[in-house]
Amino acid sequence: MKTMTMTLAKPMVPTMDLTGTRPLSTLSNRAETSVATCPGSAVCDADDDDYHPETNPQGVCGLDVAENLLMRDYLLQHIERHYPVRLSSQSLTYPNGGAGSQRLKAAMARFLNRSWNPIRAIEPGHLTLTNGVSTALEQLAWGLLDPGDGILLAQPYYGNLVAHVSLRVGATVVPVSFEQSIDPFSLSAVSAYRLALTTWEQSTGKRVRAILLCHPHNPLGRCYPSNMIQALMQLCQEHQMHLISDEIYSLSQWQNPIDNVPSTPFQSVTTINTSGIIDPHRVHVLWGLSKDFGANGLRVGAIVSQSSQQLHSALGRLSWYSFVAGPSDMAATNLLEDDEFTAHYLKLNSQRMRAAFVTAARFLRDNRIPYRRGPHAGVFLWVDLGMRFCELHPRERMGSWDLNREISERLQVQKVMLAPGELFGAQTPGWFRLVFTHPEWYLEEALRRIVVALS
Repeated sequence: MKTMTMTLAKPMVPTMDLTGTRPLSTLSNRAETSVATCPGSAVCDADDDDYHPETNPQGVCGLDVAENLLMRDYLLQHIERHYPVRLSSQSLTYPNGGAGSQRLKAAMARFLNRSWNPIRAIEPGHLTLTNGVSTALEQLAWGLLDPGDGILLAQPYYGNLVAHVSLRVGATVVPVSFEQSIDPFSLSAVSAYRLALTTWEQSTGKRVRAILLCHPHNPLGRCYPSNMIQALMQLCQEHQMHLISDEIYSLSQWQNPIDNVPSTPFQSVTTINTSGIIDPHRVHVLWGLSKDFGANGLRVGAIVSQSSQQLHSALGRLSWYSFVAGPSDMAATNLLEDDEFTAHYLKLNSQRMRAAFVTAARFLRDNRIPYRRGPHAGVFLWVDLGMRFCELHPRERMGSWDLNREISERLQVQKVMLAPGELFGAQTPGWFRLVFTHPEWYLEEALRRIVVALS
């Protein structure tokens, strides 16, 4: 198991021209701009210094990357035993159509129909497949947004979403902030979306063209209720916007027995009858194998758009740059066609995620480290290390972003990695995202190091 350490891109050092008198850039203007203005474009550096109690007790505990390691060995053993990937001649040629093999599209459509129970059955023709959901979002943004267009995204948010829609597409993320008294998953939050939209459009003279939902939410771990989604659909229709629902964690739900907070079961956007609410060609969903099946490396993502064949036709022009590799196509197809195993896998995964959450939540509670209560989906907790740190070090103040730097440096000394709130558009300092889906022995050591770092 490798540790992925999040490192912000380093500033470029300009090259001098032949006279040695002035800087000479070797990059395009867009490349220079991306380094300076895209906070979500973090670089992942893999190393082999991962903690193990016997072979590497001084190694790094990485709780910063959103991966589910609870089921990895189980999945690998099943694949090796029941359907090992045997390459065919088709695997060594270009895919048929570029946007996913017909067999994989059929398998995924059938799997999603079983898993989501959409109001209208998903057909293979409703899917464009890509090498990962990150690529799917970028290509969908390319198909729906022009450079300079705005896209609404609620705070806090998964930071790399900013890069996916802005780095090459050129769209602008418009953050939606909420007052402390407003639950971002409630109907009262819709007014914050409207305010962000009108304020940005009036100040820039540009248009907001879409709302992007992380559903279930990253990093808050909650699902949007149906009435909230319908209200956002109505807002989209009113302003001729698209609704994009990133449902990559849709099957990663678990019971929360700690917080005593009512949870909203996941309901895919595809289950909502859009009649009289929004034009169906304005509704799009993203899904992939990365999170629900703990298979980031397979690179299989999907754009589900049930009422816009024109969009799929346009995206087909990009498929040369994003098609799913032959071996991944075969592995994903075999997996999604195995109804009995996938049902058992998802049930066992939910049980293991619940147990890992309980371990993390009880440890944090016992050590007086608050987290945002009520998560029940996804692989992370949104934790407030700043409050506990300031309790232990009264001279520190919560209002400064230097607080995050101080805590991050202390975590680094203890060789435990968390993702800081700046990467997630946090409105106040002190917040970090903690990924808990690790084996118990690994998770407990990482949590112990966090407590040491704060002391």
